[in-house]
Amino acid sequence: MKKVMIMAAAAALTCGASAFAANPFSDVSTSDWAYQAVTTLSEQGVVEGYPDGTFKGQQNITRYEMAQIIARMLAKEDQYNAEQRATIDKLASQYADELNSLGVRVSNLEKKVGNVRFDGDARMFYGQEYKQNGTTNELTTKSKDDWTGRIRLGATAYVNDNTYVYGRFVNEMDFVGEKDSDTSMDRLFVHHQFGKEAALTLGRSELWLGSTGMFYDDIFDGIRANVGTEKLGLEAGYGRFKTWNDLGQDYGSQNNPESWYTSLKGQAGPLTLGADYIDMSKSDFGDHMTLMGRFWGVNANVAFSKVSVFGDYYKNTKWTGDPAFYTAGLAYGAAKAEHPGSFRIGAQYVKAETGSYFGGTSMDIDPMSVLYAPNNGLKSVKFWQATADVVVMPNVTLHGEYAFNVKGDNTNGGTKDYDDLSTVSLNYVF
Repeated sequence: MKKVMIMAAAAALTCGASAFAANPFSDVSTSDWAYQAVTTLSEQGVVEGYPDGTFKGQQNITRYEMAQIIARMLAKEDQYNAEQRATIDKLASQYADELNSLGVRVSNLEKKVGNVRFDGDARMFYGQEYKQNGTTNELTTKSKDDWTGRIRLGATAYVNDNTYVYGRFVNEMDFVGEKDSDTSMDRLFVHHQFGKEAALTLGRSELWLGSTGMFYDDIFDGIRANVGTEKLGLEAGYGRFKTWNDLGQDYGSQNNPESWYTSLKGQAGPLTLGADYIDMSKSDFGDHMTLMGRFWGVNANVAFSKVSVFGDYYKNTKWTGDPAFYTAGLAYGAAKAEHPGSFRIGAQYVKAETGSYFGGTSMDIDPMSVLYAPNNGLKSVKFWQATADVVVMPNVTLHGEYAFNVKGDNTNGGTKDYDDLSTVSLNYVF
């Protein structure tokens, strides 16, 4: 399309043409039909000419030139109304790759209406998990299959330049075991930014500790404070950890315990280091105090071009015997949703003693669940975990996990072998 046609459309899209704009280009005369559109956009800083002072409006516009125009519109987006912003955002989505090359961060997964941004994802999932024996409640080495689907829709509403509210609805469907499904809200929090280096979050959010996602709580209810930058930052929070209660611990008439944590993370070149402390022993549970957690841990990630090496180590000093958890692994590549064909593969070794972690993991497979099954009598579990992600088309990723050589160490010194577990899922983001 001719450049001059794009300029006329852009002027109509934004604030319209001004009769008082000065002529900035030697090859655009006052008699040209697009004169007002071109000069107005030049005055606004949306378009620029060539070094010789010409506009060359009859030339076809390139995608790169179009991306430059969109980038300048995005910089002035707060000057437009909701309908104009929606159109600009649609254009930004179509030219996301070119904008990224210009250093303009535009997520083509977000939809914006006024001061509300929408995001979401969906998943079709097949996986295996250990089956519980109906007589002894022990987890057997035989696995059962899960066929499930999930969709999550989130909305970020901007209260002002420093404050936003986020909520997310989730629906999960079991295609084998249930004919019905329920929709609930699993995230609801308000976030306030104090300048560039301090923030406060209040409500229900997710908490990721460590470098591998093995120490992860999908629902943390409480208040969280952050100070610092990506180079060196400190986070602290007070509230309740949901996944600890999901382990089936008996707290009598009380809820899962009030807890607090601190997390320090620093980055120097390719090296990222972290240290965490989590205290779950704020409440008095009498005889149940042995079930509480007081964790400390360290983690590291080293990225060399496409290769990364990572690991976590945690210990629970409140549980009898100070059980420990550790994992170490290696990954190659990066699966970027906007780049079909990009991929990431990884593998890690995991060993966890009973009581060494609070039940959360970002992985689809969790062989560590055998530690808390009734009558298992295990003191630890160890296994290898392999993962792979491949972007098969824009915003569609095929994800797979495989846990193998799963072994449980009994308190009497014996070892129990468990079946390998595998999962595969198609993940969509929008």
